[in-house]
Amino acid sequence: SFYDSNGDGIGDLRGLTQKLDYISGLGADCVWLMPVAASPSYHGYDVTDYYKVEPDYGTNDDFKAFVAAAHKRHIRVLVDMVLNHTSSEHPWFQEALRDTAAPHRAWYRWSQTPGNNWHHSPVRDEYYFGLFWSGMPDLNYETPAVLEEMKRVAQYWLKDMGVDGFRLDAVRHLVEQGDQISNTPQTHAVLHDYGSYVRSIAPQSYTIGEVWDSTGAILPYYPDQLDAYFAFPVSEALMEAVKTGKTGRLLSEVTRFQSAVPAYRWAPFQRNHDQTRTLTALGNDVAGAKLAATILLTLPGVPFVYYGEEIGMTGDKPDERLRTPMQWALAPAAGFTTGKPWEALQADSFTANVAVESRDTASLLNLYRRLTHMRATNSALRSGELIPVETGNESVLAYIRRNSTRAMLIVANLGTTTASAIAVPAAYRLRAQTALPPLASRRAYIYELLNSSPNLPQAAPPPASSAPPASSVTSTDVGHENPVSLEQMLAGRISGVIVTPTRGGGIMVRMGGPTSFYAGQQPLIIVDDVPVDGSPNGTLNWLNPRDIESIVALKDPSQTAIYGVRGANGVIVIKTKGSH
Repeated sequence: SFYDSNGDGIGDLRGLTQKLDYISGLGADCVWLMPVAASPSYHGYDVTDYYKVEPDYGTNDDFKAFVAAAHKRHIRVLVDMVLNHTSSEHPWFQEALRDTAAPHRAWYRWSQTPGNNWHHSPVRDEYYFGLFWSGMPDLNYETPAVLEEMKRVAQYWLKDMGVDGFRLDAVRHLVEQGDQISNTPQTHAVLHDYGSYVRSIAPQSYTIGEVWDSTGAILPYYPDQLDAYFAFPVSEALMEAVKTGKTGRLLSEVTRFQSAVPAYRWAPFQRNHDQTRTLTALGNDVAGAKLAATILLTLPGVPFVYYGEEIGMTGDKPDERLRTPMQWALAPAAGFTTGKPWEALQADSFTANVAVESRDTASLLNLYRRLTHMRATNSALRSGELIPVETGNESVLAYIRRNSTRAMLIVANLGTTTASAIAVPAAYRLRAQTALPPLASRRAYIYELLNSSPNLPQAAPPPASSAPPASSVTSTDVGHENPVSLEQMLAGRISGVIVTPTRGGGIMVRMGGPTSFYAGQQPLIIVDDVPVDGSPNGTLNWLNPRDIESIVALKDPSQTAIYGVRGANGVIVIKTKGSH
């Protein structure tokens, strides 16, 4: 449903590859693809060949080319891995169905009597188990060969196809025990074995599981099974808060995950491919969709965004209507295909599309772009802890995100009337003003906080380092004074300047003298207008060396630049690729 490259009406891998720059521009550094293995169904969750890409999407070589193109843009690729069941058309099941002595007979569950989720065999008077429907018979993990085969499948996709990990479907149902069909001890054992194997052959891989259940049911899947799990209770609390205008249990659910596991091991989200889309669930309230986006992308964890959510696509059950083609432009089939789309587009495709919203600075799409880039470049939003702030108003949500160097205050008025300003949290002060303003209805705000207490974490000067980042960049400019390389800057060639690598592959540039920012960059970070980053002490901590074209030191402080810091010793100008 993302983009069709050949006009047959079905999105494909070549089309997805063509749209990678859009994904990169959105600020995403990872994509999760729903099943791409061969399957007779449009959704792909009933696999017939785990080692072959669905022909409607392309070939195995097309997939490898997509992965290579994604990696070139520093985007990682997760694929949906269906461990719980196969298609009833899979050769394994067809063999087991017809021959009770077949090698794969024990790979499925059989019974002589009917029961819940047991389906009558079309061949003989017996039943097979299929939790979801008759077309998806469950695999039997009490047969050791099943898990060994699924490990081989994982190795194939990691090693031969080049993926970076897996989203694992319906993992709480892997092994049933009597009448218990979810969260059994045997399921935990299988996931521990599978997760350990994946980490052993691909230590940098990432596995994230679907355990659609309560927080209390999800937490026992830690610490040593899969790497991460989707935080369904956070999703439900987030949507409920925005829909009802009351904070509810959102922060309590978030802090429960936060206190139990590291942030990279749980994933908040709004909606997924099985749920009513955000804008439809909110009654077409665009302001509510903006609130949901702002909250999601300022929470801890690893946020996931369902395609089209960023432009406000609508959709409700049945499932096909939750998965309609992406809306790219004001054009036939919304620019998704030159042919007839596999599923009819939504009625709002003339207004909710990438082309229209890209031209509107106040659009939902541009808000997503600003928020994702802000999160990527702000260490407190990216990896800081969340501290709830009491507001005394059930319609006003507030929390601090902070680490050892930065603190951000997020305030959201979920209600439909203006709310009184809240007090700046104790021991903090606002970076750019003295007090918070009244809160407009259905609006979110982000402020940077400064510490006013010596008992709070204080930003410390970065330690000098002689180790350069992974990338080496030499000035390409001609006619400027004192062009230097990144290594020369790191070596301290420029007096009063400290440049150090930061977590995530970026660099921090700090001027030792009096400093200010150029080009009208202001310290306040705003949500619904164009946000800017940086701090008045002359620190840039968001640059990735891969994006740097040149670094130039200018002795003349009157020189200006789009990106630059000025100190007593001159100006540092850092030019970057693209529209950063």
